[in-house]
Amino acid sequence: MNALAPLGVLYGRIIKLRNRLYDRGLFRSHSLGTKTISIGNLTTGGTGKTPLVALVAEMLAASGEKVCILTRGYGRANSKERVLVSDGVTVVTDAITGGDEPVELARKLLGKAVIVADADRVAAAMWAKEKFGITAFILDDGFQYRRAKRDLDIVCIDATDPCGNGRILPAGKLRESFKELRRADAIVITRSNLVDSTEDLTTRLRKRNAAASIFKASTRITQVVELSDFLTGTRVDDTEVQSVFAFCGLGNPDNFRRQLESEKLNLSGFRSFSDHRRYKQVDADSLTREAKTLGSTALITTAKDAVKLTDLIFEIPVFVSESEVN
Repeated sequence: MNALAPLGVLYGRIIKLRNRLYDRGLFRSHSLGTKTISIGNLTTGGTGKTPLVALVAEMLAASGEKVCILTRGYGRANSKERVLVSDGVTVVTDAITGGDEPVELARKLLGKAVIVADADRVAAAMWAKEKFGITAFILDDGFQYRRAKRDLDIVCIDATDPCGNGRILPAGKLRESFKELRRADAIVITRSNLVDSTEDLTTRLRKRNAAASIFKASTRITQVVELSDFLTGTRVDDTEVQSVFAFCGLGNPDNFRRQLESEKLNLSGFRSFSDHRRYKQVDADSLTREAKTLGSTALITTAKDAVKLTDLIFEIPVFVSESEVN
């Protein structure tokens, strides 16, 4: 028996009550004053949401919108501080101050999106709209952030781990009951390329929400670049990578390993750290030793991890895997 199950039941009831109070208008949702799209999930950990946020931002920017991504910036040094991560032209902060995922998005979306990290995304939206003339907001990880009204609610469901053990926090990975999928306008089954079939999952999702559009998305590696090139924003042709040792600090690290294997990269080994890991030199030294022991002459990691390696010294090359959804 899961010792945390009673706490999960209690937390689930609190979240259910909170949702009903929003549904009935007793808790107020605030309009951000312009078109707003939320992209979120039901579970903790990685669901492949960040590449989808980038894709939607690129689509909006291409249609002429002045885009702003509003994010909490989980794991940053001061979660109560408002941080401008990108003014749309320049990345103006680092991963410790702005958060790893916001900085990852900022690097990817230069010239396409303003990015603001703030726990109060309603206040941040008003500030960004006045300062930058924003015409479209994206709520990153916004499904549970009901203080902000949205025109479109997109929920990501990871095909490799749709609901963890089916229990609500802290007993499991669910942030709220699967029944709350009723609020979604669209459901995206992410990482569908890493499972044999999504038919059974689609059927289960349809039972929870008969009206929402359901899409399948695949994640693929678009480029592998050396860490120094990634950090300077240098765009180069794909790098030939032989045997490498992989590492990451993600909510669902096994998906990174599976993605690399599906792309036919030859892995000598793999190590996972806690999500949003703040890497230190001791980590770099340990990874280098382990890679060398296993016969590798290089390391490979994710873009989310790479933005936190700026000040570290590695004795062997480090490559960065950049991904997108399609």
